Amino acid sequence: MFFVVSKLFWLLAQPISLSFLLELAGGLLLVWGRRRSGLLVGGAGLLVLGISAFTSVGFLMIAPLEDRFARPAAMPQTVATIIMLGGATVGRVSAARGVTELNDAGDRLMETLRLAELYPQARLVLSGGSGALEGEVEAEAAIAAKFFVAMGIAPNRLVLEDQSRNTAENAQGTAALLGDVSGVTMLVTSAFHMPRSVGLFRKVGMAVVPWPVDYRSTGTEGVGIDLVNPVLNLTTTGVALREWIGLAVYAVTGRIDDILPAPFSQ
Repeated sequence: MFFVVSKLFWLLAQPISLSFLLELAGGLLLVWGRRRSGLLVGGAGLLVLGISAFTSVGFLMIAPLEDRFARPAAMPQTVATIIMLGGATVGRVSAARGVTELNDAGDRLMETLRLAELYPQARLVLSGGSGALEGEVEAEAAIAAKFFVAMGIAPNRLVLEDQSRNTAENAQGTAALLGDVSGVTMLVTSAFHMPRSVGLFRKVGMAVVPWPVDYRSTGTEGVGIDLVNPVLNLTTTGVALREWIGLAVYAVTGRIDDILPAPFSQ
């Protein structure tokens, strides 16, 4: 139920959807003769779209998430397990075309491949099922496995957790699959996604070494108008908003202990 509700909520709450719904509601209010209310609601829709697409607000929102966890100053001498979370492939296209089609988070696969080559004794845990509400889509873990095998990684090094539909299930499914874990365990996911991911793995009793990838901000953006790439701005705003909402909901529902998990040293 939580999975379905979260999907439906975000379908309506993401900036582009929220802007459209407010504009639609404003238009209906005008048709019904509620001119003042219609203009206010419609104006709110334009404001949401304008801020999301034509300012740096998305980068300002995502930077604190990306800066929360840094890679270790020194590479571990040995690594026993490398966990890569799903979310880096385009499931429907990959399944239909028989390829591994990467999305904006494709750095997850490329960096995991690099780590796998640096630590040839480490096992690779690929965590990710299908997050689709309907239709048959190949599990992300299976799609990623094809990529790693094609890149020369031995199939017997791969451990597939292919049932999870969100990050909470990533952590739960991986912990159940691996049992007691010894040695250094690295966690590879997008930098903005790392706080929630670390919090969830801690909750299931797994200590992981964060290895963030897929940065979306420089961390030095200031408040301002940005007209160069409104599509990128809108996307970044949506990603950041979704992650902050996810952190809040997971904290309130007890899935993580802190609304913004931090390194143990803090």
